[in-house]
Amino acid sequence: MSRITIPAVAALPAASQTILEAVNASLGVIPNLYKVAGLSPAALAGLTGLGGALGKALDLKTRERIALATAEVNGCDYCLSAHSYLAANLARIDADEIALARQGHAGDARSDAALVFAKAVADRRGQVSDAELAAVRAAGFSDAQIVEIVAVVAENFFTNFLNNVANTTIDFPAVTARAA
Repeated sequence: MSRITIPAVAALPAASQTILEAVNASLGVIPNLYKVAGLSPAALAGLTGLGGALGKALDLKTRERIALATAEVNGCDYCLSAHSYLAANLARIDADEIALARQGHAGDARSDAALVFAKAVADRRGQVSDAELAAVRAAGFSDAQIVEIVAVVAENFFTNFLNNVANTTIDFPAVTARAA
């Protein structure tokens, strides 16, 4: 049961309703995460603004894999459920790759380097080693892309933390985190 009530869209502030209309137009649905965030128009605007900007960063498969790895690190069942669904149905990542992403890995070397780095950022709250930074660079990631990896991890920390605090009711096929 959600610890923060998931409001009806009509009960949310007008500023949030406008943003949620755009979410609905984009996704065809308004997931519970956005309804909870919509309690604060500022939080919702921050979430959707960052998400929109980062939607132009990296590629969809990498962003979804990072979301899965981060959700696993933070023990967020809501985000793990949502991103497992999105990874499979939107990014077209197969079940084996989804399982690897949850562990902070990928089947190809370049994607694996991004995931290993992202998981290190998440596990150690950004306190990565020089060797870890060198490894992601050696895999072909520019400094701009490294900043984007960190930004995607941070974006997912916000949603993981919000959903863990709220215990947001999962409105995707449920997946349970192995770690917390």
